[in-house]
Amino acid sequence: MKASSETPRFFQVEPLEGESLSHFLGRFRRANYLTATQLGKLTGLGAVILRWEKFYFNPFPTQQELEALASVIGIDADILTHMLPQKGVTMKPKPIRLCAACYAENPCHRIEWQYKEKIKCDRHQLRLLTKCTNCETPFPIPADWAQGECYHCFLPFTTMAKRQKRY
Repeated sequence: MKASSETPRFFQVEPLEGESLSHFLGRFRRANYLTATQLGKLTGLGAVILRWEKFYFNPFPTQQELEALASVIGIDADILTHMLPQKGVTMKPKPIRLCAACYAENPCHRIEWQYKEKIKCDRHQLRLLTKCTNCETPFPIPADWAQGECYHCFLPFTTMAKRQKRY
């Protein structure tokens, strides 16, 4: 049997509108049975992938890094750029924030929820959640949101909207 020198093929994962890079990378990795370390090796970016999943963008991703990632995952680097914070906007990587009402409409984490100045959802006028409304467990990084529910008590994120407070 002859060894193949072709690059590996992956299941395509389409980005959702407004989706954060962390959430997208998690969905891509799960669809293709990859760890962050494996994706880092395939792209040549190493541990940078895991840093990005945790919203650590210092130093900010370069065009070359985004193109290396884009070549493996099969989407345009410009689309990846839209999943990053806007230049000059300060991020707050912890705690992870969520608008459960937005998540019910479009099940993905949005990058703007992690902006330092953002404490409410502009669309629903609700305070952003930082922990489960049932068991008060802090949310994990969006790359680990496999089922869209609290990993401790399994309450769906969409159900948490009922307990989200008006701002």
